Amino acid sequence: MNRPRKHNHHVYVVELSDRVWNEPSFRKANPDYQLSKPLVYVGMTGLDPDLRFDRHKAGMQANRFVFEYGLRLLPQLYEVYNPMPYEAAREMEVELAIGLREAGYGVWQA
Repeated sequence: MNRPRKHNHHVYVVELSDRVWNEPSFRKANPDYQLSKPLVYVGMTGLDPDLRFDRHKAGMQANRFVFEYGLRLLPQLYEVYNPMPYEAAREMEVELAIGLREAGYGVWQA
């Protein structure tokens, strides 16, 4: 018997402190950054985005930029997409990061 797959993966966007702009790797990844736009991290998770953000800030499987510079989640940029299957979340993470970067955001997506 095949059970329907649960859609339990999420993409999320974290606003980063302006101080992340001092990181050479972040600057290099964002040559077209517009100063008026936020600096963000885009990720995907099988957890609730709030819980995943808390884990980043606690240093558990954390991205360094979110651990050091993460300020808050920006649900207005991702809630419409969630939840989704794993493969869709993997693809959406990349697409969302590309779209935000094209809109002038400074984006880190690992």
